[in-house]
Amino acid sequence: MVTPSTQLTDPAIDTTKEQTKHAKKVTQLHPRFLEVKQHCHLSAAQLKRYSDPAALPSDTRSAPDLDVGFGQQRALKALQTALDIKASGYHVFAAGENGLGKRTVISRLLTRIAADASTPDDWVYVHNFADPRTPQALSLPAGQAEILQQQVSQLWQQAKKRLSQRFRSDQYQSKIEAIKNATHQKESQAYDVLNAEGKQYDLALTFRSFDNKAVFVHPSQLPTESSSAADTAAEHTPASPRSDNPQSAAKPNETAHRRGKQDEDSYGDDEYETELDNFVQKNHMQKRLSQLTIALEQLEDEANDAIEALHRDIARRALQPLFAPVYQQFAAQPQVVDYLKAVSADMVTHAERIVNGDDEEFVTAALATTPSRYAVNVIVSHAPDSGSPVVFEDLPTHLNLLGHVEQITQLGTVTTDVSMIRAGALHRANGGYLLLEASHLLEHPYAWQGLKRALQSRKIKLSSLEQMLTLTGSLSLAPSPIDLEVKVILLGEADLYYELLELEPEFDAVFKVRADFHDDVTRSPEHELALVAKMADIIDHASLYPFDRNAQAALLEHLSLQAEDQDRLSLHSDLLIKLLHESDRHARLDGQHIVDAHHVMQAIDDMDERSGYLRDLYWDELKNGQQLIQTQGHAVGQVNALTVVSYADSEFGMPARLTAVIQPNIGAGEILDIERDVDLGGSLHAKGMLIMTSYLRALFSQHHALNFSASLAFEQSYAQIDGDSATVSEGCALLSALADVPIDQSLAITGSMNQLGEVQAVGGINAKIAGFFDACREQELTGQQGVVIPIANVQQLMLRDDIIAAVKAGKFHIYGVQSLSEALTLMTGLPVDTMNKKGRYRKDTLFGKVLNRLLLWDENQNVDDDIEDKDAKQTSQKKRKAKKKKDKKKRRQRQEDKGKKGNDGHSSADITTADESPDIAQP
Repeated sequence: MVTPSTQLTDPAIDTTKEQTKHAKKVTQLHPRFLEVKQHCHLSAAQLKRYSDPAALPSDTRSAPDLDVGFGQQRALKALQTALDIKASGYHVFAAGENGLGKRTVISRLLTRIAADASTPDDWVYVHNFADPRTPQALSLPAGQAEILQQQVSQLWQQAKKRLSQRFRSDQYQSKIEAIKNATHQKESQAYDVLNAEGKQYDLALTFRSFDNKAVFVHPSQLPTESSSAADTAAEHTPASPRSDNPQSAAKPNETAHRRGKQDEDSYGDDEYETELDNFVQKNHMQKRLSQLTIALEQLEDEANDAIEALHRDIARRALQPLFAPVYQQFAAQPQVVDYLKAVSADMVTHAERIVNGDDEEFVTAALATTPSRYAVNVIVSHAPDSGSPVVFEDLPTHLNLLGHVEQITQLGTVTTDVSMIRAGALHRANGGYLLLEASHLLEHPYAWQGLKRALQSRKIKLSSLEQMLTLTGSLSLAPSPIDLEVKVILLGEADLYYELLELEPEFDAVFKVRADFHDDVTRSPEHELALVAKMADIIDHASLYPFDRNAQAALLEHLSLQAEDQDRLSLHSDLLIKLLHESDRHARLDGQHIVDAHHVMQAIDDMDERSGYLRDLYWDELKNGQQLIQTQGHAVGQVNALTVVSYADSEFGMPARLTAVIQPNIGAGEILDIERDVDLGGSLHAKGMLIMTSYLRALFSQHHALNFSASLAFEQSYAQIDGDSATVSEGCALLSALADVPIDQSLAITGSMNQLGEVQAVGGINAKIAGFFDACREQELTGQQGVVIPIANVQQLMLRDDIIAAVKAGKFHIYGVQSLSEALTLMTGLPVDTMNKKGRYRKDTLFGKVLNRLLLWDENQNVDDDIEDKDAKQTSQKKRKAKKKKDKKKRRQRQEDKGKKGNDGHSSADITTADESPDIAQP
């Protein structure tokens, strides 16, 4: 017996047969269908909202003034709150989609606020004479940093010149000679006194020839012409011993020589004692000579000190007139005066090195006007009364934010100094406002950590990023921190803000204020004029041609399309700027000096064409028959669902064939989502499937057991599918297959559905309708085609003018439904859930047909079970009869075998069987 089953209708339906079938159906339209069709049909006036050109300026040159905060009052209020609070952590995260113009709006607002604010101090770094590794940071009133730099540079030039003059003067030379002569005289006198003392012990003071060191020797050890030698040594030493009577000095030597001649062979006791005394005396005089040497060294130190004191005195008297006016100029800044005094003292101390110019520390480097030791490195400078700074850093690396210390390599040696300290964005924005792109900030290592540390400590501390990355202890400068007073505004999308809140525990403590920027604004006459003012501002800034009122109206309508709402206007500045520029281009190509609506439409068409490559590929497949889309006829379990394809900046609508297949008497109402099972369906799509499944179970399980299983799939779909906008179309396809009722293929449908069967709004409604309209136009408009959409989406309709024209002409139709029942009525032409007096679905309704099929499948299953049981019983009886017949045959065979044995002489009288026939005679 054949089991009934529901199969998907072949889409290739014979045209003639289908038209005949449809003609018969038209004459028998159900009143409920006509009622729903009339009730749900949308008029052309509901498909788009037009702007009234008469209510707009004649052209953008007469537009009203721009309101900077137009449409973003919530964000600006949050921003103002953060600016008013000076406590730590009140920085701002401006959240909103890219392209809204957040940076432009905030920059303009801050510029206005900053113009009336006080101007922050200037900052400079200077050499720290007490600790050269820690440069000193000085703050000065606005505009004074560069003045200080110029003054110090001039002081250096003047000081070097004046010191050179003083140290080369005759007066200076005479003083130096006086000090040297006085010292020489003192040394000579000291040597004379010591030499005289040595004569008492018969010792003479002489200088060794190889090292010119003063020593005491016996006169006999003096070389010939000792007096002349001594005189010669005296000429070459600052203070040499001199003898007034050289002859007397030679007599002891002669006496000793004679004594040596007399006693050549032996020494007596007197001679030994005499030599011992001479040794002791010589040792004593050597000690006296050592003491004299120390005294002479002290004498030389005193001379050097006197020379240095002379240098300092000359330098001080030379520099004091130069520095005094500068002290007076910066008298209101004690730190600056202290620094200038330290510079003056250092120049006084190193005056000789400055004059000689043989020390790198006191030589002007290339491209510099002063040595690095006296350089004033201006970190940040402001013009007086210029207001607070507003800084945007487009490359927020760690170095660009907090500054860094540059290094230079010379002959393999890495060096740096105070003049190589470079400012960061925080230095430039200190006392004002700093704008950063959050995504750019997070792209660079250590940038966020450095910014967070600076904002929490309220100080800018330069650190070597190289040391942080390499963990080395290389020597570098450690400039003193600078006090930080700044408001930081991070720009980013809302998703990034929530990620930072989740992943960065301290983020909320630093950025306590979130300013939300809206994507759109209510479409009202006032807001339309405000947007025209925004257009005029962009046009003036870019020097574009003016736009007439019709062009303005076309732009406003396109902004409503981008907002996907008749009562909203998109605030995306990037899109508006691009559209203005391209419309201006078409006007210039036409030789016009004012942009009209035609130029705007040309620009929109160009933009649509540039992003329509994938769409054109799809339509080519549709023309070639590779994409199977049926826009006429009827089919069971088959629906034209509406989808939106999004890829990069390209988005377009297209119909997709959705099919449902039923397997009767298998399962308990399970519905297989093929897209989900092969990982092509997203979680939202799966949610829609589950909602639709729950709805169907609630409909029919109370009336009959669900004795079937089903499967749903988007045909020729090979990419990811997500969203619940196909829930209604899936329900229509499934119920069509369950009831074996065909669906009108000239209609396409989209919509989400809840568990109560109510149809909910979906996204991309304009692109979806346009996609099916283009498909119908490609296969020829019949006047019966149209789309079924949620009634909640009517406010989002901003359709193309050609679609509206087709609706007006009755060649295309758009229906808005509130429930799945209305959608099914439009798709099948039948009432869906009408009940009779007994509370049961009528047989001519869709739900009634579904229940009839469920009952039919159940009855067929029972009949099949009865037939199977009867066949099994007959088979069992036949088997028992055959077995009995076989057993009886075996018994007869055994009896025959026994009779043959009795004829052979065996008695058979005692052989009996229970199955012996009574007519068999016994022997």
